[in-house]
Amino acid sequence: MVGAVEWSRTRYARNGEVEIAWDQLVGSQGDPLLLVMGLGTSRFWWPAGLCRSFAEEGFQVVRYDQRDAGQSTRMPDVSVTNPVTALFRKRGDAYTAEDMTDDAVAVLDDLGWSAAHVFGHSLGGAIAQRVALRHPDRVLSVVSSAALPSDVSGVKVARYLRFGLLARLARTKFPEGREGDIAASLAVARGVASPAYPFDEAAAREWIEREVDSGPRDSKAQSRQIGAQWHGPRLPKLNKPTLVMHGDADPILRLSAGRATAARISGARMITWPGVGHDLPEPLWPQVAHAVRELADSA
Repeated sequence: MVGAVEWSRTRYARNGEVEIAWDQLVGSQGDPLLLVMGLGTSRFWWPAGLCRSFAEEGFQVVRYDQRDAGQSTRMPDVSVTNPVTALFRKRGDAYTAEDMTDDAVAVLDDLGWSAAHVFGHSLGGAIAQRVALRHPDRVLSVVSSAALPSDVSGVKVARYLRFGLLARLARTKFPEGREGDIAASLAVARGVASPAYPFDEAAAREWIEREVDSGPRDSKAQSRQIGAQWHGPRLPKLNKPTLVMHGDADPILRLSAGRATAARISGARMITWPGVGHDLPEPLWPQVAHAVRELADSA
């Protein structure tokens, strides 16, 4: 597994008053690949070994923290502090989903990239879809992994959700401070892990303790992110080469979420991972990277 020392120093792109933290896998060269992680979590949740697999397939790999996550700007508190409540509202108080897509473009601008292949996981998958819809000239291809259709909102989201893990995590209390952040991240990592693959708790603990992330327990930031409303084009307008990935044992989003996304994008290809949860387990990394390579070549 590639360690954190393989990443460049953190740089910051600006979207208005918002600073977006990003870094690049040292030594990676080739086609530009931008990675977008999910709800409330930092860029450090991207498995280093998977990123190295992308580099071996000929990609220049960059990851960034969305606003309200990791080392990027944290936004002011709003009235709704429960992520589930924020998800079902029709109005976001903090910012829009368009603002979040513009953060990704700010990173591209800071890099000097005219366009990139965009790979998003979980909420990041919805963001990847939306970047292609709002800024089609900046996107070469889209990979949406373990994500909702990006134009579904409000109560319509419920048909795709599995509430068991979400409810369990919401009820779990963690101590304040660094140890609580570590415990919360471990609980999330265990909860989303793939049942058909062994969960390597020692490996998870190693990277979590090295890159402590407060996001998994920051319900206020999660509420602001998930409450950001999309007002842009509908999914059928997405006309970039698209790959949809989804595990059939995802404990957060039903497989139907991935199927609905792929069905609404002309020409989209879907990969269903048997026994995979809301993560990307290590044995699949070469297959995932190769699939992304094939998609990029088609573009």
